[in-house]
Formats: sequence, structure tokens, C-alpha cells
Amino acid sequence: MKKLTLLMMAALPVMAMAQEKPKSFTLDGNLKNFPDSAKVGQMFAYYRVDGTNITDSATVVDGKFRFKGEITEPTMVRLRPVIADTNVRSLARRYRSSMFVAYVEPGKQTFTMKDSLENPVVKSSAAHKEYEKITKMTGKYNDQFGALQTLYFDARKAKDQVAQDKAEASIDSLDAIVKESVYAQYVKSNPKSPLAIYALGQYAGYSIDAAKVQPVFDGLADKVKKSASGVAFQEKLETARKTGVGAVAMEFTQNDTLDQAVSLSAFRGKYVLVDFWASWCGPCRAENPNLVKAFDKYKGRNFTVLGVSLDRPGQKEKWLKAIHDDQLAWTQVSDLKFWDNEVAKLYGIQAIPQNFLIDPDGKIIGRDLRGEGLEKALETAIDTKKAF
Repeated sequence: MKKLTLLMMAALPVMAMAQEKPKSFTLDGNLKNFPDSAKVGQMFAYYRVDGTNITDSATVVDGKFRFKGEITEPTMVRLRPVIADTNVRSLARRYRSSMFVAYVEPGKQTFTMKDSLENPVVKSSAAHKEYEKITKMTGKYNDQFGALQTLYFDARKAKDQVAQDKAEASIDSLDAIVKESVYAQYVKSNPKSPLAIYALGQYAGYSIDAAKVQPVFDGLADKVKKSASGVAFQEKLETARKTGVGAVAMEFTQNDTLDQAVSLSAFRGKYVLVDFWASWCGPCRAENPNLVKAFDKYKGRNFTVLGVSLDRPGQKEKWLKAIHDDQLAWTQVSDLKFWDNEVAKLYGIQAIPQNFLIDPDGKIIGRDLRGEGLEKALETAIDTKKAF
């Protein structure tokens, strides 16, 4: 068994990590009922322990495998099969991005593949039973999401922006319903649950509204709030407060494409959109034409953009090529540390694209602005000097 440890985007404080001692777990897996079990040569497992990402692998023999490790609390483990025979290219492609989830706890548990990737059976784990309850509740909305996503991609393929925006708005509305009716209700009804922080994270999303989420967090049992994941979530809430509308944008300095230091404070006196993106991020690249349009329209009205790239180490050329290809004519900075980008960590960035609109006084007046919404926000801010 080979194990590789990677640092997470944001580590927990040492004191928080020391609150609970790691305990061993064992996950014994059996793929006997899985149609392609004979072709699976390895299983990979991905999980987090006290601020550290763990990647583990296990050899599959006669359809069986075992993972062992140490955790401090019930933990989500994502499992991925790897086809042994690389000549079976269709299967290799099929399972390359396939994942199934097992929630494990200290102690022994078994994982049995019932008939497909979507139907694993995990025994001796109360946490996994709670996970199944939540997924069953969200599963009621799968058909609706699927239909809306089809509409979205059909509109995108047809280059019908009106239909695309309408489908996207419907997806967002349905997502809001799921967050309130499933995740928020689960947390409020199960404040002691080992899955409470997981559900709260789904409710909060990547762009956390601290004013809305903090009261739900406060309703959790003390043991849950003091767990490693509970402490980490409270830190996310604190960062969200520092980056919410009305807060003064935190100062940062990072090098531009010519390795010259650029500070956010250098843009004081202007409206500036701090845009987090990367050359490898498809949604970011799809949004760039909208940014270019907004920049060209408002650059003469005391507005600019400051791009912060989460490109990977050693891939500066890809970053520069994306800037050139997408015609991004504004200042760009990056430390080329991928998700460990120091500015991204400072601003609590967990997904991209994300952005923050800052006024001439350095206050955040908007965030996560896209497409026509960005242009309307800029018009409102510049013409009426209001936040939104």
C-alpha cells in the first residue's frame, strides 16, 4: 500500500488539531458484484485528516482490497477504481473520473459493491447511514437538475444567450431550494449528527454568506463545533466575514507577469474587480469574454480589473498564453501555487471563478458578479455609488 500526503489549501491551527487524538480505521472492500471487478487492478482513496489531504492506493486481489489509516472524526473517503489492463481503453476512460463515497469512522467497516458505482453498501458506519439519508433526500431533485442542465448545454451549443441565462437562473433557483429544504433542515434537525458539518458545507456553498450561515452553525452541538471540521468551518466563516460586502478588502501583494510586485492598495481611488481564475479553469475561460466586454465599456470610467491566477507551479507559459488568447488587457498576478495561492487562501477561495468588486475607498461592494449582472452592477455602483 502506497500513501502520499498533500497539504490542504488552509490548515487548521495546531491547537485545534490537538483536540482529538487520531484513531485507526480499516475499510475492507469487495467488488465481487461489480460487473468489471476482474479488470480493476487498483483502488485509490482520497480523504482529509486535520487539514491534510491524503491520497492512498490499494491493490485489488480477487476483487478485494483494504485501506487502513488514522482519522480524528467520521470522514468522507472518495474511492476510484483503476483498470489494470490499459488496453481496455473504453473502460479506462469510463472509470478515470468515476468516484463513489464511503463515510468511515474509527474502527472496522466493510465496503461492498452491490451492482454499480452508485450502489455501494457500507456496513458498521453510522456516519455513512446518515450520508445515505441526505443523498436520498437530494436525489429527489436529480431529474429536475438533469433536465435544466440539458437545456443549459443545448442553449450554449446553439449560442442562445437568453435561453442559457434562463436555464442558469432556473438551476440556481432549484439549488437554493435544495440547500434550504434539504441541507439546512438536516442540520437544524440533527445538530449532533456526524454529518452536520458536511451538510452545513453544502448549504453554505463555496461563496459563504456568513450572516446567513453563522446562526445555523451556532445551533450545532458543542461537540460538533469543537471537532476538527467544526473548527475549520468556523475559520471559513471568519474569512467570509472579512470578505463580505461592506468589509475593507484585505491588502495583498503578488508578482505580475513580469515578476514585478503589485499591491491591491495601488488601485485605491478606482473601482477594481479582483478576479480569481486560472488558465486550466473552463468556466473561468468561458466567463472571460464577459469580463473583456465590461472592462472595455467601463475602463474609461475609473474602473479596472486585477486578475489573480491559480495556475500551477512551473506552468507560467500556460498562464501567459491564456492571457494572450483571451485578450485580457488588465493587470495579472500569480505566485503559481495552484490552490495554495496566497491571495486565494487569504480571501477563502474554494472554487473559481470568483470575484470581488471594490470601490475607490477600498470597500467590497459586490462579489461573484457574472455576465450582464456584472455590467448592471458596475453601472449601479459608478452612477449611483451604491453597493448591491
